[in-house]
Amino acid sequence: MSVCPLAERGEGPHHGRATLVGAGPGDPDLLTLRAVKALGSADVVLYDALIDPAILDLVPARARRIDVGKRCGRHAMQQSAINRLIVKEALAGAHVVRLKGGDPFVFGRGGEELDSLRAAGVPVAVVPGVTAACAAAASLQIPLTHRDMSRSLHFVTGHGSDGTVPGHDWTALARAGGTIAAYMAGRTLPVVAERLIAAGMAGATPAVAVEHASRTGERRLFATLGTLPALLAEAGFTGPTLVLIGAVVGLADEAAALQRLAA
Repeated sequence: MSVCPLAERGEGPHHGRATLVGAGPGDPDLLTLRAVKALGSADVVLYDALIDPAILDLVPARARRIDVGKRCGRHAMQQSAINRLIVKEALAGAHVVRLKGGDPFVFGRGGEELDSLRAAGVPVAVVPGVTAACAAAASLQIPLTHRDMSRSLHFVTGHGSDGTVPGHDWTALARAGGTIAAYMAGRTLPVVAERLIAAGMAGATPAVAVEHASRTGERRLFATLGTLPALLAEAGFTGPTLVLIGAVVGLADEAAALQRLAA
C-alpha cells in the first residue's frame, strides 16, 4: 500500500499530509510511541475536548492548536467543518495531526475524515490508540474474552447521531453469550438494558459502568444488567461512560479494583 509511506515522507502534490492519531482513553502513559512521534512533527493539531493537557505538551511550541471537541452535546465545530479544515491545512502544506480520544476508527468518526482526505488527494496515515473498552478492562483486570466464558466481543454504541439508541440486532447480541462493550451509554443504558433483556439476556448478567476510563477521577459502578441503570442514575455519572456487560465482569475483584483506583 502506498498511502502510509507517502504520508510518512510528506510527499504529494502539495507536500502536506495528515495523520489521524488515537490519543487513547486519557492517560498520557497509554500513548503509543508512534503517536508521540506524529505529535512532535505536527504543524497543526486539531484535538478533541477530552484530550489530557499533558498530551498537548508533546506538541511543538511552533504548532497551532485548534480545539474542535464536543462537550455535553455542544460541538465546538461540526464534523463536516472539521473535515474541511483538515483538508485545507494539509493542502496548504502543513502536517496536520487530528488528535482523537481512544482509537480513530472505534466510534471516533475517523472514517469520515479519512474519506475527505482521500477525496482531496491528501496523503494520510493512521495511528491506532488504546480504545476505552480495553483500558477499562485492563484497569479492572477483566478479560474481555475468556476461553471458558466469553468467545466473542461486541463494540456497540449506545448513542446514535440523533441522540437515541441505534437499532442494533439485540437478539443476536443477547444470544452471542460474549462480552458487550457499550460506548457512550451513560444516559441511554435504561433503553440498552431493556432491549437486551427483552431479547433474552438475563437481568442478572454482571455489568459495570466506567466513567473517565484511565483518567484521574475514574469511577466504576458494579451491578447487574437489570439493576445498573437505576444505580447509575443515582450515582450521577456525567463524564464519558463505558458499560461492560457479560459474565467476564463477574471475574473482577471489586475490592482490589477500588484499591487500585485510590492508589
